[in-house]
Amino acid sequence: MVVYKNWQNRVFDIVVMVLLLIMTVICLMPLLNVLALSFSGKQAALAGKVGLVPVDFTLSSYEYLISDSRFFTAFGVSLERVLLGGGLNLILTLLTAFPLSLEKKEFPARDRYMWVVVFCMLFNAGLVPWYFVINATGIMDTIWALVLPGAVPVFNVILLMNFFRGIPKALKEQASIDGVSALGLLFKIYVPLSLPAIATVTLFSVVNHWNNFLDGMLLINTPSKVPLQTYIQSLVVRISDLSQTTMTAEQLTEKMSQRTFNAAKIVVSAVPILLIYPFMQKYFVKGITLGSVKE
Repeated sequence: MVVYKNWQNRVFDIVVMVLLLIMTVICLMPLLNVLALSFSGKQAALAGKVGLVPVDFTLSSYEYLISDSRFFTAFGVSLERVLLGGGLNLILTLLTAFPLSLEKKEFPARDRYMWVVVFCMLFNAGLVPWYFVINATGIMDTIWALVLPGAVPVFNVILLMNFFRGIPKALKEQASIDGVSALGLLFKIYVPLSLPAIATVTLFSVVNHWNNFLDGMLLINTPSKVPLQTYIQSLVVRISDLSQTTMTAEQLTEKMSQRTFNAAKIVVSAVPILLIYPFMQKYFVKGITLGSVKE
């Protein structure tokens, strides 16, 4: 009987591994196709000959994309936004999640604030009021217009709050006996014990700030202040604008199409996040698991 159960478990594990492998391949194929398109020639891309391997290998799309000085300017704006916005998100998330994780006897108004937080996560006033509020604050066409409207990510607050509630109460009681202040309790005990959850919410914030392009289109008017994703979304192949490239119009027309150029834009915009994620993966998985089972 035991041998039969072990055989069943082994078959089940094999089936699960095969299914996961198939799903992984299905998820990777479109990404590999986009990568291959970005390195392929115009005729092969237009004819639909590109699969998972580049055809008529060329770097023309990347040369055209990187040759524009505005690309590096936009990259710097996005980097500034990630550092400023991600740091602000982290600090405000910590300062909001900590009091909401306390017991009701320690923070009697906790439930009222919690209702406000949940309501803000489920409902919003809409795009037009959001725009008018930002415009009325006088931060339009500045980096703050990209950072302040989402300074307190409610989902991250709830995730971190649930993690904080799982920290043993004995540590908090001992710290209170030793005369540790509320901020001292947060930064000396809660933060060191919550690194997986903190890494998770930080990754969420970084990805959100890096990938968001709509607010750059609506809130930024000066080209030099546009973030990278907004710049890439608005960028098209301009055969007549070759003043800053090393290719002639004939070479550009021959080697690159809008399809290969769009693929190059996708690859360039995804590379920074792909470089960051492997270093945070173990914290990300652990933070999601632990933060999702607490109440």
